[in-house]
Amino acid sequence: MTEYATADRAERAETAAPPTALEPGTGDAAPRLTGAQALIRSLEEAGADTVFGIPGGAVLPAYDPLMDSVKLRHILVRHEQGAGHAATGYAQATGKVGVCMATSGPGATNLVTAIADAYMDSVPIVAVTGQVPSSSIGTDSFQEADICGITVPITKHNYLVTDPADIPRVIAEAFHVASTGRPGPVLVDITKDALQRPAAYCPPQRTELPGYQRVGRPHDRQIRQAAALLLAAERPVLYVGGGVVKAGAADELRSLVELTGVPVVTTLMALGTIPADHPRCLGMPGMHGTVAAVTALQKADLIFAVGARFDDRVTGRLDSFAPYAKVVHADVDPAEIGKNRAADVPIVGDAREVLEALLHVVRSEHEAGNHGDCTAWWERLDDWRTRYPLGYEPAPEGRLSPQRVIERIGRLAPEGTVFAAGVGQHQMWASQFLRFEEPRHWLNSGGAGTMGYAVPAAMGAKAGMPDRTVWAIDGDGCFQMTNQELTT
Repeated sequence: MTEYATADRAERAETAAPPTALEPGTGDAAPRLTGAQALIRSLEEAGADTVFGIPGGAVLPAYDPLMDSVKLRHILVRHEQGAGHAATGYAQATGKVGVCMATSGPGATNLVTAIADAYMDSVPIVAVTGQVPSSSIGTDSFQEADICGITVPITKHNYLVTDPADIPRVIAEAFHVASTGRPGPVLVDITKDALQRPAAYCPPQRTELPGYQRVGRPHDRQIRQAAALLLAAERPVLYVGGGVVKAGAADELRSLVELTGVPVVTTLMALGTIPADHPRCLGMPGMHGTVAAVTALQKADLIFAVGARFDDRVTGRLDSFAPYAKVVHADVDPAEIGKNRAADVPIVGDAREVLEALLHVVRSEHEAGNHGDCTAWWERLDDWRTRYPLGYEPAPEGRLSPQRVIERIGRLAPEGTVFAAGVGQHQMWASQFLRFEEPRHWLNSGGAGTMGYAVPAAMGAKAGMPDRTVWAIDGDGCFQMTNQELTT
């Protein structure tokens, strides 16, 4: 590695101009930076403060300016999958864009699982990969892999950069795309020669992407229709998904629940959007959910879904799910509406804006004397909650049940603790027996169900929230997949 890095620095020294030189003919004081220097400065200006990664030949030029940066902290992981999950945990805990970095070929392909995981759970990360020199692309050169082609189905967008002058614009666009609309991963693949060559550093003044349209405000007519259905329903249920967390709409959700008295169920990805002990919260729906939550959805005459996608783990067989219910479906991604369950009232919009608009209309209806009535419905719901509470068989004398261990950890953990879970039975026990009072305190792999997620994700959460206590709840199988990150 030392010889490789030394040879690389020598090559870069021959091609790089002084970073303070000006681009001739521009008339502006645009500094000339190598692509590597431009990459690090662009990450800094995008607001990044932590990069999880592993160096390698194609991305090595970026590491000198990265080590010199006073704004960016690099965390050297032990496997690129760990870098990707750490970036995801960082993003889920902080709400900011997570960043990971890898070299070409196997370094980049080792990121694929974590990128797919982030895509399924709508997590904003930017993955930066090195690529072989542009003259070698397509020649099956050493450690070449078409990572852009590989990740097309699992990224919001990706870039192959061969010109160092494009790096500031591309990084700004990558952060914008990753964090707006329905969040998700963006990959930026940069050839080694683009990292080594100098160019004028010209950061974009604004991000203009004509083909990328952000979702506008929800339509007033649909909001009014949704409010009318909500207030007229005898057995309504609010079905809340991870989109409410992404939108930062927990306060608006709680206001709506307390204003209307409508019961709410929160998916695995939405735990904490309303406190677990809130009297209107029925818990988690689906195959591992509470009896009250599952039965409420099945017996409902209206399901108001916000930021949820009618996932098969919630619905089971779609043809028998909630057979009596009309559906209002609000989501920032129009592709999700009607994909699995037809919507009687479709609402395209950010969850916070949808809930804010709905609150305004419902308050107006209340002032006009239209309050709705869930009294009889709550008598049935409370009966189900009382008769079928969550519980577990006590362990034999002298032994401990895993549910009790997890429950006890939750009680002893200080306020604000973040929990990350792997995938499997321990994940379900954690979701059932930990009590989440706020969003972003529960991190897990929901859509992809990625074993090995917990340890690196907890590490990323701790890097992003150093003052918080962070617990990883893992199973033996998951732990063995990424336990090398304990060394990190």
